[in-house]
Amino acid sequence: MSTSVEQAIAALPVPGDWLWEVVVRPRRRTLGIEVTPDGGVLFAVPADADPAAVAGAVRSRLPRLAREVRSRRERPAEPVKELVGGTGFAYLGRRHRLRLVPADDVRRVRLYRGWLELPSPSTPGEGARRIVEWYTACGSRWLSARAPSLASRIGVTPGVVGVGDLGGRWGARGRDSSIHVHWALMQLPPSLVELVLVHELCHLRVAGHGSAFRRQVRLALPDADARERRFADAEPGVWRGGVRA
Repeated sequence: MSTSVEQAIAALPVPGDWLWEVVVRPRRRTLGIEVTPDGGVLFAVPADADPAAVAGAVRSRLPRLAREVRSRRERPAEPVKELVGGTGFAYLGRRHRLRLVPADDVRRVRLYRGWLELPSPSTPGEGARRIVEWYTACGSRWLSARAPSLASRIGVTPGVVGVGDLGGRWGARGRDSSIHVHWALMQLPPSLVELVLVHELCHLRVAGHGSAFRRQVRLALPDADARERRFADAEPGVWRGGVRA
């Protein structure tokens, strides 16, 4: 079946320099499209997908896909940080400077008097891992407190709402109605974290990214367009864990 879907997509005016593939996911009920960080395109389809219907859906989204692919290809390299005193780390839009402290004095990463304190790590990789764990823990608490009011606004009841490493995705919705966002989002201002959270919560009501979905997002966030523009400007500068050795 995937071969016939591939043929249907190949017959569309898809730019010849795009790297794309079709993946059959039996649990899916609708088409899913994902643009990878390097600008590739993944089409996830149900096992019984109708090639003509998939091609029609892809055709309608080609202009928006083209913009996203171009944006991903043109984006600067991901930020890499050096774990030395004074290096800046943001949390919910506020910048804090890093302070290395003896591991015997402080056993966990913490915000203290405006500083992000990191127990001196044995390697930069260990330090990055501990900072990521701190973002994950703080972000999970923040999201758990914020999600109920947003879910109520949309009229949905999510399962677990948490933070994790989602690779190239900023948010994800599970089949069990769980919602997860990337830990790196916790560097952004609350309004932009909410944008991603609302995006995933709206998927509990509407699958896909068509006009009905866009209306749902705007009902929840009337200023969604402005937030999306700010997100597009801020997103390339988000630190994803890279450190200098």
